[in-house]
Amino acid sequence: MIRKLVVVGGGTAGWMAAAALSRTFGSAGYSITLIESDEIGTVGVGEATIPPIIEFNQMLGIDENDFLKAVNGTFKLGIRFINWSALGSDYLHPFGVYGVDMNGLNFNHHLMRYRKAGGNADFGLFNPQTVASRQNRFGRMQEINPQAPRVNYAFHFDAALYARYLRAYCEKLGTIRQEGRITKVEQNPETGDVTAVVLENGKVITGDLFIDCSGFRGLLIEQTLKSGYEDWSKWLPCNRAAAVPCDKAGPVTPYTTSTAREAGWQWRIPLQHRTGNGYVFSSEYMSEDEASSLLMQRLDGKAQADPRIIRFVTGKRKQQWNRNVVAMGLASGFLEPLESTSIWLVQEAITMLLRYFPRDGITQNQRDCFNREMLGAYDNVKDFLIAHYKVTAREDTPFWAYVKHMDIPDSLAFRLESFAEHNQPLVRNHELFKDASWFAVLVGQGMEPKSYNPMADVMPQDEFRWRMQRVREGTAGLAGMMPQHEAYLAKACPSPQRVTV
Repeated sequence: MIRKLVVVGGGTAGWMAAAALSRTFGSAGYSITLIESDEIGTVGVGEATIPPIIEFNQMLGIDENDFLKAVNGTFKLGIRFINWSALGSDYLHPFGVYGVDMNGLNFNHHLMRYRKAGGNADFGLFNPQTVASRQNRFGRMQEINPQAPRVNYAFHFDAALYARYLRAYCEKLGTIRQEGRITKVEQNPETGDVTAVVLENGKVITGDLFIDCSGFRGLLIEQTLKSGYEDWSKWLPCNRAAAVPCDKAGPVTPYTTSTAREAGWQWRIPLQHRTGNGYVFSSEYMSEDEASSLLMQRLDGKAQADPRIIRFVTGKRKQQWNRNVVAMGLASGFLEPLESTSIWLVQEAITMLLRYFPRDGITQNQRDCFNREMLGAYDNVKDFLIAHYKVTAREDTPFWAYVKHMDIPDSLAFRLESFAEHNQPLVRNHELFKDASWFAVLVGQGMEPKSYNPMADVMPQDEFRWRMQRVREGTAGLAGMMPQHEAYLAKACPSPQRVTV
């Protein structure tokens, strides 16, 4: 019988897991304990998320405005990519589709007909998130006009404040937080299952199911159970990040910015009280000192600290549920935050654990199902990230020359070939990134399909032009309903630490 649940490690992953378990099992006779040490820091440097985080908050019963006030949060409509396909290039990967399906056909095919017929090449004009982002606008459409189409969004927030917020949530539901550093792990001599962890002060904490959120080291999943790690550095060679917060400068943008640099890329995450910045780079092509120096030169506000170096190896744990240990967060693998998928992967692991939860004892089928789902999720995100590097015209530095010409996984090569031939990225229903995302990124990176579905040509030309113009006007009108992002934050969810510029 599984009744004692132990989360090893705090931070974003640990407290998300504890929150979901507390919400689900807190009143059902289960004990939930989270172990963390104030002596062990977390990687969190500011978080950018994607729309599924809204479902997680709803599952927890969290009020969105209260949550945003507590974490200095801002809204996010997509990710802006600068200099990725070529120096001077600029596109947005939005959280939403382009236009509307017409005659039962994905609008992306109508966009290709439109472009090849000489229409405006700026596809962003058909996407409300893109138009609103360019004007620094945001507003929840269900509040502004409940009859209008929904506009997808996500959040930026301070990771440390998020963990603190979830901790308070968990403790109200009965989760026990245990301070201390783990010095020993005890296992069943016959099964190899983890039976207990021993803290530095000698306290023994027993458990039936352990959630390993101990970060890169993977205290239980790797150091104890030797689950193995699959290294993806040959496709995603960045292995360092220099991170630093700076003073807020100018209005808060409703998007994350990713700017391609000499040996990687730089993130910019706007919060209500400051801006998070980082340079993700490959140590093979740039030193830590040089990356830190360049990052400091490129801040748009005064630095609030010295740059912190984070070292990582991109890849995934070969088993993410091994024996009675489930890995989440950095303990399960690492993919650079290019598409803000870190929290989603934690959320997905929580979803899968609850789907296959071992109420009456762990079975091999439960482990196999969980591992199949999670390993597949990592693979799908991996291929999407690699495409950002592979599909480029840049060869102006050794780093960009390498990624442009590197071999890529067969799964991605086939997908890129299909998109280049007929505008079909071969997306399956369970995948995170749908057709609109592949279209936004691949076209944004400079890959234009040779052809498109011939059904897009059935509509007479005059009607087609009229409909496309109406879609553009509707998109502009939808974005125009939104107030300025800064003004909306001040009205809906102002943080006590909010800084106005």
